[in-house]
Amino acid sequence: MGKQQIATPADPYQRITDRILADLEQGVTPWTKPWSAGTLGQRITRPLRVTGEPYTGINVILLWMEAVANAYPVPTWMTYKQAQALGGQVRRGEHGTQIVYFGSTTKRGDGGEDGAAEGDAREIRFLKTYTVFNVAQIDGLPARFHPEPEANPPAPSTAERIDAADRYFEATGARVAHGGNQAFYAVGEDRIQLPPFEAFHDAHGYYATRGHETVHWTRHPSRLDRSFGRERWGDEGYAREELVAELGAAFLAADLGLALEPRADHAAYIGHWITVLQNDKRAIVSAASHAERAVKYLHALQPAEYREAA
Repeated sequence: MGKQQIATPADPYQRITDRILADLEQGVTPWTKPWSAGTLGQRITRPLRVTGEPYTGINVILLWMEAVANAYPVPTWMTYKQAQALGGQVRRGEHGTQIVYFGSTTKRGDGGEDGAAEGDAREIRFLKTYTVFNVAQIDGLPARFHPEPEANPPAPSTAERIDAADRYFEATGARVAHGGNQAFYAVGEDRIQLPPFEAFHDAHGYYATRGHETVHWTRHPSRLDRSFGRERWGDEGYAREELVAELGAAFLAADLGLALEPRADHAAYIGHWITVLQNDKRAIVSAASHAERAVKYLHALQPAEYREAA
């Protein structure tokens, strides 16, 4: 059992952690839910704000979970006030979804136990929650929020998506070797090792695995320098890094239009992730933040035309 954590129901870190743990303890990884559920046969995307801007970090996971649980067909979310401003009205009896944002405040030291000299200012970050509703819960919105299937532009073909993924990963400049039957990133050699392309069930499986290992590639000291105090295979730092790579691979799959299947080694890691989350209620939010940072790093390596279209 993990350490006992004293928390109030209003503690957003504990609430998020408890929800993720509930799935993990059933052997389910929440970040793969949209793909396993099929999401009404649509291409999986990130959840979208009312402006069309994608959500990031832990909010992606929270909104994916809610969308799957309620079979929402459209990925757009908005606040109650945003719905009203557009002439819409949340239907009576509908319940919103709590998501989070980071804020900050400035605190001046008092020369006491906080370690800051009297009068010195320091920034304190905090997590706050707010509530959003899916457009499927709202009546009276403009038609653009409920597009008819025939009005949607045709989705890129599988071949087009795979070609785009190939160009994406080549643009990172990561060194990749093919051979053997294992996929891993060797930080000492700064090299990604993958089985031959033909060894994968399909192209999506190859590129999803390549995405996972490319997120690991961003941890190199010359890039994002991410270690979590890792010392050996299987320790807590190792489990945290695997969690970052898992979430980052899910974000990349959504951004690149790839299918995502649970990795064969999921079962071996789930127990480690449960222990990490039980011992640290901030771990999943932190992992999602690191995963988002890794994906943004990879996006920044792309040609200008990709960044402008993203």
